[in-house]
Amino acid sequence: MFTLRGDWGSVDCRVLDVELHSKLAYTWGSLGLESVVTWTLTPMAAGTHLRMAQTGFGPDQEQAYQGAKVGWRTFLAKRERSVSREEA
Repeated sequence: MFTLRGDWGSVDCRVLDVELHSKLAYTWGSLGLESVVTWTLTPMAAGTHLRMAQTGFGPDQEQAYQGAKVGWRTFLAKRERSVSREEA
């Protein structure tokens, strides 16, 4: 188990699956939402493709879904800018 913390708050997680150099999946438990976040890495000719998916939102959790959508977009955009600076 581990806890992710940010300026948005914190969330309790539990690792579900690890495949060396290709996949990490963990639970995301917060405010009644029990979902799964999965990161996958796929080698490509020009580098590596990173994919993130969060699943498990119920039909009554539209607010949580929309919040996650905005939050992940913001997080991923920051990571992209950070990687771009490191490559320069």
